[in-house]
Amino acid sequence: MCGITFIYHSNKLKNAREIALEMSKIIRHRGPDDSSIISTSSVTMTQERLSIVGVKNGRQPIQSSNGNVLLVANGEIYNHKALRQKYINSYNFKTKSDCEVIIPLFLDYGENIFEKLSGMYAFAIYDEQKDSYLIARDPIGIIPLYYGFDKYGVLYVASEMKALQASCEVIFDFPPGHYIFSKESLQPKKYFKRNWYYYEHVKGNPVDIPDIRYSLEKAIKKQMDCEVSFGVLLSGGLDSSIISAVSQKVRLQQGSEPLHSFSVGIKGSPDLQAAKEVADYIGTIHHEINFNVQEGIDAIRDVIFHLETYDITTIRAATPMYLMARKIKAMGIKMVLSGEGSDEIFGGYLYFHKAPNAKEFHEETVRKIENLHKFDCLRSNKSMAAWGIECRVPFLDKEFIDDAMSIDPQAKLCGGGTIEKRILREAFKDMLPNKIVWRQKEQFSDGVGYSWIEGVKDFMEDKISDLEIKNTHSRFPINTPLTKEGYFYRVIFESNFKSISAALCVPHGKTIACSTPNAISWDRSFKYSMDPSGRSIKNVHVENLIQNKEAV
Repeated sequence: MCGITFIYHSNKLKNAREIALEMSKIIRHRGPDDSSIISTSSVTMTQERLSIVGVKNGRQPIQSSNGNVLLVANGEIYNHKALRQKYINSYNFKTKSDCEVIIPLFLDYGENIFEKLSGMYAFAIYDEQKDSYLIARDPIGIIPLYYGFDKYGVLYVASEMKALQASCEVIFDFPPGHYIFSKESLQPKKYFKRNWYYYEHVKGNPVDIPDIRYSLEKAIKKQMDCEVSFGVLLSGGLDSSIISAVSQKVRLQQGSEPLHSFSVGIKGSPDLQAAKEVADYIGTIHHEINFNVQEGIDAIRDVIFHLETYDITTIRAATPMYLMARKIKAMGIKMVLSGEGSDEIFGGYLYFHKAPNAKEFHEETVRKIENLHKFDCLRSNKSMAAWGIECRVPFLDKEFIDDAMSIDPQAKLCGGGTIEKRILREAFKDMLPNKIVWRQKEQFSDGVGYSWIEGVKDFMEDKISDLEIKNTHSRFPINTPLTKEGYFYRVIFESNFKSISAALCVPHGKTIACSTPNAISWDRSFKYSMDPSGRSIKNVHVENLIQNKEAV
């Protein structure tokens, strides 16, 4: 994971190099291995590098062999070897970076390169001869990217919002699956378009469970490609357990040492117990990282600074992850695989049990995928990047998403005796203990220990007065917090990010168990819950007990 900046100043800034260096320094935590810069009369680019691929020869920004094209990128291009082979005779590669393949693709296809790429990425590429640039973000928004403008209309781009604050009057979250091509418009244009967005295109489609397994295994193998030590994040939930089991199997087949797996929680928590059971079963070298409520509370300010959000569920889940990342970094691990994205694709959150029909179920999964960059992708990326670790998420592989989102949503429905994500459980039930295969969904912020959220809420009761909450709307008229916990997070956020445009980059709206606001109408009880935690969904598994016992 790296930190990048890009300024298109076109002779409007005399001190662009100095500004870019200051911006880059602010996000140096993302790339502690190297710092580099290229500055011309029109553009300035920097990178703070975390070397994962092309460790010895992958420095950015990269200049094309003729010197006309400049590239700075953050992320991983998983099909870079095939693309490099395609261009080996027509383009003179200067580095071993996986991202350099973007240059010959750009020279061939211009702004139409995206279907050629498989990976997670945010990049800016500049053609000096044509004085044009292309800025883009991967289809799901796994890699963060922000942009803004100063009072002179100069364009600034950076991996994190904090790098833009000193220069920009307005800041925007660069939308995933979009690009800006300067020859067309300064407004982001959508390139990622799929038929599976629409229920009419997927209803009645066949469900091939072995194909789902094959597709995910392929994604995991693809994302294991790196030149440094890596591990797996193992919560003991279904998704992280599948990622861990498959990657461990591949690792052993390759004749390599067992993988290191990592779990975090308060001692005795559900996740720690389940993670150990999985680790013992698949044979990883397992590391249990403990924290207590006070340590978590003490870290919240740093978590909000790094994550650049005031969303309650994100902060609750990110805090243990942030504490775990520091321990992982201390062990020399630079990359981890994680299970984000499965609940969005397969409808795994507990509120999906209340979906009234397959159409609404599917439309909610689409909304969830479209908003992942504001929640779980943001959390997994930035909580790890805070300590210079790259987090890869195989469930969000573009090709796997296309496969999994194209099956009949009717087959994904849960409730009425069917457990959530049953397709996924059936696909991998031979690789995990039965107890784990049929373990119900546990939101990460709950699974690390129920006392974590209760402790945070108790702390907020003492920290924030009733009068402050009564006057919340006066202080925060935009995206007004609804609870003391939300108020506390918002105060910390605005101490770091003061502009209205920064606040608008954060999602807002009533939610339950990570739902979108649209799903609140699914059940009358949802309207009255003030806690977005998964524990707010009551008794959805009582009716499943008999069927699940029969399944195991």
